[in-house]
Amino acid sequence: MFPTLFPLGIGGFEDSGRSPTVSLESHAKHLLDSADRAFRYHYFYVFVVLNLIQRRKAHLHTSLSIKSSRFSTVAPALLSVHPDHNPLLFTSEEKSALLLLKEVNTISSKVPGSQASKVHARHEIRSYFSHFGLPTLFFTFNPSAMHSPIFQVIFGNDDIDLDTDHPTLPSTRSARARNVAKDPVAGADFFEFMRTCLFQDLFGWDFKAGKSSDNGGIFGKIRAHYGSAELTERDQFHGRSVTKDARIKKSADSDTLTISLKCPDMK
Repeated sequence: MFPTLFPLGIGGFEDSGRSPTVSLESHAKHLLDSADRAFRYHYFYVFVVLNLIQRRKAHLHTSLSIKSSRFSTVAPALLSVHPDHNPLLFTSEEKSALLLLKEVNTISSKVPGSQASKVHARHEIRSYFSHFGLPTLFFTFNPSAMHSPIFQVIFGNDDIDLDTDHPTLPSTRSARARNVAKDPVAGADFFEFMRTCLFQDLFGWDFKAGKSSDNGGIFGKIRAHYGSAELTERDQFHGRSVTKDARIKKSADSDTLTISLKCPDMK
């Protein structure tokens, strides 16, 4: 499929002779995180692999549900419709069978990007509300990879010194934009790194323990948080999150914020 990425014809996906067995999704992620950046820089690899994963999940994890009282009537009618028939040539019985699809619910919550997965996320948020109460804070987290020296280092630019207070970025805006477009994996890694720093160093969330640290953060101690990530119209990640604080401060004083921003982990 990708002769330039696998020039010897080996090392491809789902090799039956490979032990232990590696799934398509795990193998694809490994190749994107490998030291060889050819997979990151390939024009089609990311799109083709994502399409393969989505189609496979759609086929394996999509099911139909119906009320048990209507199953004996709807199931035989739907089975009478052959998938190879032209819809324009359907008989009246076949058309009537398709109308019964209105009584069938499609379950595809495990398929990323599907409407069912969005409904599932909405139900999770409502469950958080019922357990922890209404959120204290709702915010949009939108770090700019194009104007960040951290992203340039993740991208592989060795000329940037992060030990200085004001690192020098590549001279032109277009050069920085080309770096973001060239390596979308670095852009995703940058977003994940910044999100972790935000919750860990500013909000005081301990990811290993799964709870707020003893000292809390700039808004006090957080009981729980829920967030989702999406792409902007410029193909950069941003996240929307809600948090519930157990003991919230009236305001984040400037001294606490300054100390948090200059801590070794954040730096």
